[in-house]
Amino acid sequence: MSRLVLLLFALNFSVHAATEADVIVYGATPGGFCAAIAAAREGASVILLEPTAHVGGVNTGGLCFSDSNQTVRTTVLGLFEEWHSRVEKDYQMRSVALPYHVSEKDHKPWTYEPHVAAKITQQMLDEAGVKVLTKRVLQTVAKQGTQITQVTTSDGDFAAKVFIDGTYEGDLMAAAGVSWTIGREGRQEFGEPLAGKQYSKPKLPISGLDASGKPLPLITTTDAGPDEAGDKNVMVYSFRLCVTKDPANRVPFPQPANYDPARFEVLRRYFAQEKRPHLLWDLYPLPGNKFDANNGIGKQFSMGLVGACNGWSEANERARAQIWEAHKQYTLEMHHFLSTDPAVPEDLRKQMAELGLCRDEFADYGHWSPQLYVREGRRMIGEYIVSQKDIMDQPKKDDPIIVSSFPIDSHDCQRVGTQDMVTDEGTIMPVRMVGRRHGYPYHIPYRAITPKAAECDNLLVPVALSCTHVGISSIRVEPTWMILGQSAGIAAALSAKQNIAVQKLPYPALRERLLAQKQVLDLPVLPDLPPEPKGVTNVDPQSLPGIVLDDTQAELKGPWGTSSSFKPHVGTGYRHDDKRGDGQSIAIFRCKAPKTGRYTLRMAYSPHATRATKVPVTIECAGRKTEVTVDQTQPLAAGEAFRTIGTVQLDGDVETTLTVSNTGTDGFVILDALQLIEAN
Repeated sequence: MSRLVLLLFALNFSVHAATEADVIVYGATPGGFCAAIAAAREGASVILLEPTAHVGGVNTGGLCFSDSNQTVRTTVLGLFEEWHSRVEKDYQMRSVALPYHVSEKDHKPWTYEPHVAAKITQQMLDEAGVKVLTKRVLQTVAKQGTQITQVTTSDGDFAAKVFIDGTYEGDLMAAAGVSWTIGREGRQEFGEPLAGKQYSKPKLPISGLDASGKPLPLITTTDAGPDEAGDKNVMVYSFRLCVTKDPANRVPFPQPANYDPARFEVLRRYFAQEKRPHLLWDLYPLPGNKFDANNGIGKQFSMGLVGACNGWSEANERARAQIWEAHKQYTLEMHHFLSTDPAVPEDLRKQMAELGLCRDEFADYGHWSPQLYVREGRRMIGEYIVSQKDIMDQPKKDDPIIVSSFPIDSHDCQRVGTQDMVTDEGTIMPVRMVGRRHGYPYHIPYRAITPKAAECDNLLVPVALSCTHVGISSIRVEPTWMILGQSAGIAAALSAKQNIAVQKLPYPALRERLLAQKQVLDLPVLPDLPPEPKGVTNVDPQSLPGIVLDDTQAELKGPWGTSSSFKPHVGTGYRHDDKRGDGQSIAIFRCKAPKTGRYTLRMAYSPHATRATKVPVTIECAGRKTEVTVDQTQPLAAGEAFRTIGTVQLDGDVETTLTVSNTGTDGFVILDALQLIEAN
């Protein structure tokens, strides 16, 4: 072979040789960049690949009012605590006041401006020695057996001992042939009462159809499907916009392309019947006279383009760009509608018109956020699947890598419209511990971020981790993802150093390094929770005599939280109204008595001083109506889950309805179960 040929061969090889590192992280989301920093701090060489030009995901892309209603602040440490402490220090050094004083007692949120978050993120990456490469879109993944050997991107090939998928969408794990799912499970699949269809919002008494009987724009379906069944819908995406009313920093919203006022006919109908109209965007105060504009979870209509995010995770780069643009145009159109259309009350039009984009944020993107808020993407089917029971009933694990405690909280998945009503479906109102503002403390095990060993043994997935839709509804917030990313980075560095499969990494060694990097792994002690009654904890409804109506059988209207922390309870848990007393939470039970006669009516609830003293219960049968009120602070008899609340006359084989509500109540309304027993 001639020297010229050898030289050309060598040059060709050098051009195509993969860039190597101990650990490669794909996706510079908060979970991704924390994984990269943590791995580098363990001594690994790290490359962070990002498919876009933006580093930091929503943490640097507009989400500036970070979710803080965790169990206690002392469980949210590690890199998130360091990151936010450095953000606060930046403000302190410049003598800039934050809009809230952060303290554990009141759980005020963590707040910051996007450009400050971006500066701190880049500083921490630089200090750790992480090599950050943007605009590297994943093309293919090469494997030998169960190991990823190399990834090919739009600009270069990269090889590592261990890989981490830091994307919201689970792009790397999917390309590597790891099993995954998307959408929502049915209630029976994992025994999750919060799975399937969820109607937490009142039905609006307006038609969702046009004159020809077709769904109006922004209505996604006329039939949501069976309540028990799952589907492929994911919770709504939106932008977290950084906006201001300050004239010195305000940039007017761009005019939307091809604005069609007819697109918002359903909102006109909403405003026409709404007695207490309110601003449809949530605005959270930030430093610098700014606001974080967010999709309102309690609102029927808001910034989120319901249904339009389906298919995002599975789409290629071009298709995602189209979905991204559709969300931007919808947001611009909605702002234009809310600030100009006469159907919107004048005071609300004025408030919306005062808002503009911030001149000192996102200058390279026309002051618009470069990051779509991907609340939920693919979810790995890994070594362990975190579900509702792990959050609420079985929180302790032998291999914890984080204590998580954000409430189970899903946004809308679809908008249903018929001739008679419009309602959003899929919202799970924040499921908090009774008497607390936060969620349940629980472990996420190391096994939940590891693929099945037979599929891939050098990949960790801390963001699109192995869990159900109900599970991701609690896990999906950035502080949690950042700590999960840190844990994944430490595990990746240890696995690379020892040259072993991630599934075979000894947990004691991992635990030691997690604690060294200031992770919290022990569940917090909550001494102010009441002790469980002795002799009874939870009761199987099928073991009880008479007609037993569990909360899972009720037709629910309005918001109801779910819990199982107080005992006793019937079945897997109970519901509560979050102490609102506004008449919006209604539960209707239906049954038929086996024969005509008098029946003793009993109610199951967990008594406590925080409970309501006058819970209204209405019983209707054959034109007769009986009304009783229940004091749920009253104790139950020893060993009992129910208390007798009255006697009613029922007709046999005729439908009886029993309605429980929170109208005028003065504490937590507990919806657990009702029981009807033939009176002697």
